Amino acid sequence: MTPSISGQDAARLGGEGSILVRQRRDHAELDAMMKRYRAMTTAPAERSRLWQKIVQLVFSHAFAEETVLWPVLRHVSPDGEDLTTRVEREHQEINELIAQAEKAPDDPRRDAWIQQAFDLLSQDIRDEEDELLPRLRDALSDRRLRRIGAAWETVRLTAPTRPHPAVSRRPPGNAFSGVPLSVLDRLRDLSPVASPAARRAVLVIAGAASVAGCHYLTRRAVRRPRPC
Repeated sequence: MTPSISGQDAARLGGEGSILVRQRRDHAELDAMMKRYRAMTTAPAERSRLWQKIVQLVFSHAFAEETVLWPVLRHVSPDGEDLTTRVEREHQEINELIAQAEKAPDDPRRDAWIQQAFDLLSQDIRDEEDELLPRLRDALSDRRLRRIGAAWETVRLTAPTRPHPAVSRRPPGNAFSGVPLSVLDRLRDLSPVASPAARRAVLVIAGAASVAGCHYLTRRAVRRPRPC
């Protein structure tokens, strides 16, 4: 089996548009932000802004994985079901911890919840780069990896950006719930600085793109690979 994708160059992983390269790029950005957050001891406002960026990346990234990637992995890998079940369990724990931290900003346990979430996120990154994503490299052509990367990116850019612990971790349930939640989350992300016109634009674009992305992945990303 292909070794961990963490130390391989983009060409070996299918090119810059490959899902493997896109995933690793998000992982590196998240890891860097978590390290910065842990190191910050002053400027509460700056720390709060960084926290919101972490939350937005975590949930848009995880939603795209669960909607696009893990169905493909279950389709092409004999142990895909077991592997994705384990990662989905990690995602659910992260969702619940961050939801607690978001709902109780003054709770003395908040820092501990965030630390637990960060530890789980680091484990999730290792699990994906060392075990799950190499199986996609083994099973799929470069062209296929880039096609899945495009579908993943479409969904990621219009996915929910906040914790929703009650939402299903698998399609089609997560996709049906995710479209309206994505619109609400992104409107909240813009408030109160955005104008009414900007909010309306996000409502239309996020809703349409989410529906289009989910339709694309359902029709294209999960079907059996063809020789390329």
